[in-house]
Amino acid sequence: MRVIKYIGFAIIAIFVNLFFQFLTFKLQSGFESLLAPMLCGTLAGLITKYLLDQARSFILYSLVGIFTSFIFWATEITFHIFFEDPKAKYLGAFIGLSIGYSIKYFLDKRYVFNSTGRLSHV
Repeated sequence: MRVIKYIGFAIIAIFVNLFFQFLTFKLQSGFESLLAPMLCGTLAGLITKYLLDQARSFILYSLVGIFTSFIFWATEITFHIFFEDPKAKYLGAFIGLSIGYSIKYFLDKRYVFNSTGRLSHV
């Protein structure tokens, strides 16, 4: 399955590369302008391939972030509702963010940056 996914992502990156080369050629003419389209195509293809390869990590990272944001929001709102001091919400935000980031560290370490060799040390 990993090989099929890699090939699919590579094909997409190839088409992005060629598309950006085509667009860049439209802006220039002559053989001397071959380098700019090749560079633009290469950069566009490289970025596309990287983003496709990292999509799983980004999605997991975002889901963990959404979960821990609810902790932060709930804590800040709770402090805002239950304490009369208008500054209490900032204390709640600080506590909520501290708890959220602590939890996020362990969730990211376990589920996002696990044994794939990428950032396993978070």
